[in-house]
Amino acid sequence: MTHPSARADETRKTWKAVLETYHEDRSTPVTPEYWSDKDTWSRDRIEAVQNEKIAAVAPFLYENSAFYRRRFDKLGVAPTDLKDGDSLIANWPIVTKQEMMEDATEHPPYGTYTTCSDEDWADRGWMLFSSSGSTGVPRVFRYTHFDRQYWEQANARALYSGGLRQGDSAIPMVGFGPHVFAWGVQYTLAKMGLPVVPGGGVDGHARASFIDRFKPTVLVCTPSYALYLGRVMQDMGMDPAATSIKWMVTGGEPFSGVSGTLERLQDLWAAKAVEFYGCTEASPHCGGYSCPEYQEGDEPFIHFMEDIQLWETVDADTLSPVAEGERGLTVCTNLNSESSAQLRFLVGDYTRLSREPCACGRNHVRGLGCMTGRSDDLINLRGIKFFPVQIEEAVRAVPGTGDEFQIRLTTQDDGLDVMRVLVEHESDVADRVAKEIRSRCEIRCAVEVVTPNTLPKSEMKAKRVFDERNK
Repeated sequence: MTHPSARADETRKTWKAVLETYHEDRSTPVTPEYWSDKDTWSRDRIEAVQNEKIAAVAPFLYENSAFYRRRFDKLGVAPTDLKDGDSLIANWPIVTKQEMMEDATEHPPYGTYTTCSDEDWADRGWMLFSSSGSTGVPRVFRYTHFDRQYWEQANARALYSGGLRQGDSAIPMVGFGPHVFAWGVQYTLAKMGLPVVPGGGVDGHARASFIDRFKPTVLVCTPSYALYLGRVMQDMGMDPAATSIKWMVTGGEPFSGVSGTLERLQDLWAAKAVEFYGCTEASPHCGGYSCPEYQEGDEPFIHFMEDIQLWETVDADTLSPVAEGERGLTVCTNLNSESSAQLRFLVGDYTRLSREPCACGRNHVRGLGCMTGRSDDLINLRGIKFFPVQIEEAVRAVPGTGDEFQIRLTTQDDGLDVMRVLVEHESDVADRVAKEIRSRCEIRCAVEVVTPNTLPKSEMKAKRVFDERNK
């Protein structure tokens, strides 16, 4: 079967026209409470827009992505079979990272799972990002300036919901690189007209001095780096809680759903931490975000922007949808991109979805408990399965432990796999930490206590698991 470029162009124009119908090029909020009135759309209107976008994006992907075209043909599914959310879930099996890695390996360097061709890239290319590659071959994604405009508006809705207002100024503390979270926030701050104090390319002491001297109100960084920078300031004789910082915009790592970490972060800075949740593959702009009410109930939560994405949760073993309110892995259908629209991509973080209205006035689905571990990070030690965040909760439960920790997995000479956890503390708290780990993970392990501030820190995602077991 041939697929003439005319057909590809036609479906691209149709898809972009649908996107443009709902696009807002805003640099100011629509009301004092909301950046966009889409935040308060009714459930019926949200689902109607999702269905309209699904019906347009399926033919677009078939004609413009060889990866999707092969998958449609192999499944015996026609693009017209996907006309709404129900038919999408019924007819389209979940796309996994493994499929994308295989495609990237067979079709280097970009793979064929996106719709940004060499011609598109040359004509209106914006920026290239890649997955971390921690679970295999990195997946590369090229995005256009068309995409960037949509990123800016999605992120502006999230930042405004988190509390940022005219008069705030931000200090992004990342070296950028292929960091979708940081780049997206950087461009969005410019769109919102909020000034930026560049914090990349210098160490923690310089960044602490920038905060003391220039008085920004917003930190932009990973949660682990915010903890590290606060300790640096304390070592310099400064009090993070007494600085100008009012907000911490954090991404790249789970934190608000990790018992002890959110409290530690906010106590250290006396500032409110808000969450940016997404992924390079299907949600490079903000997918999940915090609202003013997100810490007011029994557990924190995040909202998802359903007018631009469809979010589901599925069973970890069967990948079948789970009922609302049940714990499952996140799946995203991205309906907000020219270059990387995706159908049912397995993001793979655990949460529970609720469509109950929120006190903030937003009707979009919420992820209760935020994110509590990515399926890729699951550790299987002698048949016992647990997540690094469970170890983090155990470490946080012991007063005085440092902000960083390490999980070391090795194989003994007798073939037994064992785990050693390194924690920072001024006293010997090994037994207490081991007890906390045992109560959460039902496993015994060795705990080694090291001098405070000796474990490495990173401005990017913290690396805390070192698996050196015999394979």
